[in-house]
Amino acid sequence: MNILRVYTDSFKGLSKEAWMLSIVMLINRTGSMVIPFLGVYMTGHLNFNITHTGIVLSFYGIGSVIGSWLGGFFTDRFGEYRVQSLSLFLSAPLFIMIPLFPTVEGMAGIILLQSIISETFRPANSVAITKYAKPQNLTRAFSLNRMAVNLGFSIGPALGGILSAISYEFLFAINTTGALIAGIVYVKFFRKRHKLFQAKVQERQKHLEELTANTKEKGKSPYRDVPFLIFCFFCTIFSICFFQFFNTIPIFYKEVAKMDQATIGYVLGYSGFIIVLLEMLVVNFADKYLSIAKTILYGALLCAVAYAILALDHHFSILILSITLLSVSEILVLPFMSTITALRSGKQNQGAYMGLNGMSFSFSFIITPLLGTQIVYQLGFDMLWLGTGSILAFSAIALYFVIRWMLPQDKHTQAEGVGGH
Repeated sequence: MNILRVYTDSFKGLSKEAWMLSIVMLINRTGSMVIPFLGVYMTGHLNFNITHTGIVLSFYGIGSVIGSWLGGFFTDRFGEYRVQSLSLFLSAPLFIMIPLFPTVEGMAGIILLQSIISETFRPANSVAITKYAKPQNLTRAFSLNRMAVNLGFSIGPALGGILSAISYEFLFAINTTGALIAGIVYVKFFRKRHKLFQAKVQERQKHLEELTANTKEKGKSPYRDVPFLIFCFFCTIFSICFFQFFNTIPIFYKEVAKMDQATIGYVLGYSGFIIVLLEMLVVNFADKYLSIAKTILYGALLCAVAYAILALDHHFSILILSITLLSVSEILVLPFMSTITALRSGKQNQGAYMGLNGMSFSFSFIITPLLGTQIVYQLGFDMLWLGTGSILAFSAIALYFVIRWMLPQDKHTQAEGVGGH
C-alpha cells in the first residue's frame, strides 16, 4: 500500500492543461508508429541497401533540425498554440503519401518534408508545458508528457508490427489518422483556454524567472549562452548514441537476432511499457533525493551499459535486459534535460532555447543512421555497440560537470532549482 501511495502521489498536483497536453501527445505518438519501422520498410519492402537506408534516415534528422529551429522561431513570435495546431494538421496527410515515393530520392524528399513539419511541434509543446505547469512540478510535467510519448510508442510499435506485416499502406494510413485526431483534440481543448490563461501565465513566468535568476541572463540568446551551448553539444553526443533505438537497433533485431516484424514491435513496445510503468515514480524519487547532475550521470551510464552488453551475446534475455536499461536511462536523462532548458530560458526566449535544445537532439537523426550503418558495414554490430558504450560513458561524466557549472545551486535535490520553492 505504501508503494501504491507513493506511485499515485507522483501524479498529484499536475494541472489539467499538463494532462491534456500529454493526452494529445499520446494520441499523436500512438499514430506515429511508422518511425521505428522506416529502416525495416526500406530494407525489407523497398529493397534499399543499408547505405541508402542510412542516407534516407539522415534526411529525417535534417528535417528534424530545421523543424526544431523553425518551431522555436515561430513559437516565440506566434505562440505555441498556433504552431502545435498547424504542425498536427499539416503533418497528417504526409504520412499517407510516403508509399507514393518508392525511390531513394523520393523517400528522402518526403521524409525530409514530413520531419520538418512534425518537428516544429516539439519546441512549441515544450513551451506549452512550461507555460501551463506549476513551477514546482515542472520536471514532473515534462515526465508526464514523456510518459505519454512512451505509452504511444508502446502501443504504436506493437500495433505497427502487426499492421506492417499485413500492409505498409495500412500502417501509413493509421499514422495519418493519429495526427488528425490529435489535432482535433488539441484545438478543441486549447482554442479559448490559451487566451484566458495569459494572466496566470505571466504570474507563473515571473515566479519561474525569480527561481532561476542566478542561472541565466534574461533575454539572452541561447546562441550566446556558452554553458548552455556546451550542454547542448553533449546532449547531441548522448542522443547520437541513444537514438540508435530508432534505426540501427531495429535493423540489428532483424538481421542479427532474426526477429520478425511483429516481435520487433513487441520488444519496442515493451520499452514504452517499462517507461509508462516507472517514469513518474523514478522521476519523483530522483526529484527528491538526487541532484539533476547526478540523475543525468546515472542515466547516461546506464545507457552505456545497455548498448555495450549487446556485444556480449545476442540471446533474447540479453536483448530484453538491454532494452530495459535503455528505458530506465531514458527516464533519468530526457525529462531533466528539458527541465534544465526551461530553467535556463527567459520569458521572451523560451521557444529559442527549446528549439536549440531540440536541434541538439535532431542532429542525432542525421548523424546516427549514417554513422551507425557505416560502422556496421565496415566493422560490424559488435564494434558499434562497444564504441557506443564508451562514448556514452564519456558523455555521462562530461554532462555531470557541465550541469554543475550551469546550476551551481543544484547541490542536493532538484527542488533547490524548482520544486523546493
